Amino acid sequence: MLVLLPPSEGKAEGGQGRPLDLGTLSLPGLTGARERVLDELVELCAGDPLHNEKAREVLGLSEGLRGELAKNAQLRTAPARPAGEIYTGVLYDALGLATLSPAARKRAARSLLVFSALWGAVGVEDRIPSYRLSGGVKLPGAGPLGAYWRGPLESVLPQAADGGLVLDLRSSAYAAMWKPKGGVAARTATVRVLQAKTVDGVEKRTVVSHFNKATKGRVVRALLEAGAEPSGPGELADVLRELGWTVESGPGKSGTTGLDIVVRDL
Repeated sequence: MLVLLPPSEGKAEGGQGRPLDLGTLSLPGLTGARERVLDELVELCAGDPLHNEKAREVLGLSEGLRGELAKNAQLRTAPARPAGEIYTGVLYDALGLATLSPAARKRAARSLLVFSALWGAVGVEDRIPSYRLSGGVKLPGAGPLGAYWRGPLESVLPQAADGGLVLDLRSSAYAAMWKPKGGVAARTATVRVLQAKTVDGVEKRTVVSHFNKATKGRVVRALLEAGAEPSGPGELADVLRELGWTVESGPGKSGTTGLDIVVRDL
């Protein structure tokens, strides 16, 4: 099973670890593409952040986030730590990588990939520095990063999927970086979280946003702790039902399967 996660906008600091070594990251076929984006981002953010209006505008940063420019300028020498500790926020809080059982942590290390506008995709144990670069950014040289990463990711991800289930939990900006095709698409499940409420005797369902991330984090944690290895979307739906969720399945986009997880209590 390969689980595709979005990154978080906010990130923890790098701490006191050794600096980035691109050669140690998962999916080494992405190294050249990573080098190009890293070089351009560092060069763009170099200099006095108080007067670097171009970088702030390109990255879409508010005045209060100017400090992120200095962080990006130092990416090659900044301390790095496991990606699972760098990425924070609702989904990662609910996933709780640090509190998984030892067996579940091993499964997380081999099955979770976090998509990134800077790295393409990384494993949760890959050591990276804290950075600021969103999937919707258009760099002057590399161009729109969603389009930039499609070719490099297409060259490595079908093999990484290795004939198994792909659970795609990415947000739209990162889903644009790679779209499963053919046989991989047929083994791919996407997830939508719906809240069900009964109003005047009639059940109504609405898409949730904040708690969508929390539910996805809980789902991944439960799968990892259960040691579940479903081979396809149908088996995944069955496993999730056994774990206590209400799940409905139907056709997704471009040959994938869409799973709706229906919750009442958020």
